[in-house]
Amino acid sequence: MAKSTNKAVKSKQIQPVSDIRISIYSSFNNTIITASAYHTGEVLSWTSSGKVGFKGTKKGTPYAATTAMKQLLEQLAPYKPENAYMFVSGAGNGRDAALRALSGSGLKVSKIQDVTPLPHNGCRPKKARRV
Repeated sequence: MAKSTNKAVKSKQIQPVSDIRISIYSSFNNTIITASAYHTGEVLSWTSSGKVGFKGTKKGTPYAATTAMKQLLEQLAPYKPENAYMFVSGAGNGRDAALRALSGSGLKVSKIQDVTPLPHNGCRPKKARRV
């Protein structure tokens, strides 16, 4: 005999966030975009080219990054953000496309910073591939 459990599901209260941090990681295979509250760091929403519906090599295209950014902006609409601080990392094609998609959204972009990790002559690189 199965137990019936009636648990009430609480709806999440959405507090308006004026400043958001948008982190864009763009590799050659995918683009991952995360939006978080600027002061607390709480992740508000995230999306990627694969989550939007692109598969395989199409995930690394600029169009896929643009579509992912548009979906993220739709998910952020209930938070009513005003200012956006952009942090971009990676060397893929989706970097500029995601920034261009954000420019037409009406958000005020306060800062764009490239945070791609670069070695300061640390580890020795892999040997050159010979084909």
